[in-house]
Amino acid sequence: MYGWEPYSTRSGRNLSLHDLFRYSHQKTAMSLFATAAMILFATGVAIYATILYNELVGLRNENDRAFANIDVLLKQRHDEIPNLVSCVKGYMNHERQTLEAVAQARTASIGAASISQKAQADLRLTVALHALFAVAERYPDLKANQNFLALQKRISELEERIADRREFFNDDVATYNTRIAQVPEVFLARPMKLRPRQLFQVTEQERQQVEIKLARGQGTA
Repeated sequence: MYGWEPYSTRSGRNLSLHDLFRYSHQKTAMSLFATAAMILFATGVAIYATILYNELVGLRNENDRAFANIDVLLKQRHDEIPNLVSCVKGYMNHERQTLEAVAQARTASIGAASISQKAQADLRLTVALHALFAVAERYPDLKANQNFLALQKRISELEERIADRREFFNDDVATYNTRIAQVPEVFLARPMKLRPRQLFQVTEQERQQVEIKLARGQGTA
């Protein structure tokens, strides 16, 4: 009457104290295993998210550095242009339109703010400078001027470096834009407010328009 009564399962089978203890132990072990698995999974997700976050931040910073490098070179070219115009003025008195085109292109380039504006201004200035150098071929005395030759070489070297940096920047931006649009990076890019970035380039139509406009300007000079 006062003795221990065996525990009865739903199936009607009586469990001894030993069986009950073993059953409870197994249930606890399974619960601990499930908890540990969830913790490991959550930890793995957090580590992976941290890695992706750091990679996206790194890509964004690389974009900023690559564009800053282009901007430095653009400013260096801006600084050389007044020296160039001053040098050729005495030889190219009848090429006022060409010199004005270079000066106006420089002003537009300095005032450009966005990447697309800077790309268009860079094209306009590059075309204007090439036109000036082409016109300079008509003036033997100018071609023999050592100051002019040094400035021409300096500007040409800057343009080559700008082209190299532009290619590097565009590759970086293409990689960045792809990463923030693909899964799973897109789920981090949105809360990080990462948006697709513009390439430093112009369309072929824009290039042709600049060249045609400059050619017409020279034709009416």
